Amino acid sequence: MDSAPTVAVHVLVFPWPRQGLINPMLHLATALLDAGVHVTFLHTEHNLCRIARAPPPRLRLLSIPDGLPDDHPRHYMELMESMCTTGSAAYRALLLSSLLPAHDVPPVTCVVADGTMPFATDIAEELGIPALAFCTFSACSSLAFMSMPKVFELGENPFPADDPVCGVLGMEGILRRRDLPRGPGLCSTEQSGGGDPMILKIGEGVAHSCKARALIINTAASMERPALAHIASRTRDVFAVGPLHASSRSAASASLWREDDGCMAWLDGHGDRSVVYLSLGSIAVISYEQLTKFLSGLAATGYAFLLVLRPGMV
Repeated sequence: MDSAPTVAVHVLVFPWPRQGLINPMLHLATALLDAGVHVTFLHTEHNLCRIARAPPPRLRLLSIPDGLPDDHPRHYMELMESMCTTGSAAYRALLLSSLLPAHDVPPVTCVVADGTMPFATDIAEELGIPALAFCTFSACSSLAFMSMPKVFELGENPFPADDPVCGVLGMEGILRRRDLPRGPGLCSTEQSGGGDPMILKIGEGVAHSCKARALIINTAASMERPALAHIASRTRDVFAVGPLHASSRSAASASLWREDDGCMAWLDGHGDRSVVYLSLGSIAVISYEQLTKFLSGLAATGYAFLLVLRPGMV
């Protein structure tokens, strides 16, 4: 009896279009490439044209529009709304075209999409493509985001205080209100009534990701076993695959800003563990007053420090 023909595995990896979320998914894509899997990495058009460094060998890059003008600041809520309309329509069309082989590229057989984009896994499943959700942050963070509606219901809004939080199962007695996720534009959500819309929206997406065929989390089971157990009770399956940056055999980078390596010689002149590193990520915006306070605090430590500034952060 003739055996059935082998179908080539082709994974489409679709990150949320922010630097800190693109990086771990690029590490995942690189790991899949190292395992001999065909991988397509899906950017937004706005981000793809900003990437200066060449992608890892054999990684295929595609893009879809996010629906916003080039000069738009792309704040989270506006970007999410546009991605759910214009972006999702373009994504559906791309997946439909990817079901057929083209130019020596096999059809897409699986989608791995960021867990904050529910439409990405839903559309893939509607088209018959198995879809997995990927949480780029820790299991504890994922669990906290899933629990934010309950947290707000109990009045345990994020606030700079050490009051214990009871609304996140498995983290009672550990989590404080100051530890809860907060939007970049708010000092606290005490004044926001029912809660920060951005945090609730992310929590809604992460909770929906539990409906995917499996949830992949960039963590190690040995580090976050209790949180993973609580997440597993809500999902069909969960895999702890991290930390991916430590296990990737080849370096992968997709910086959306020009990388300044002028500090490397300065760093080489300092001993191990002698420099304080500070980065506020790809979303936060601070005032000159806040920057001055940061610098004063860093200088007061007496340690050399390296502060990352991106265009438009201050």
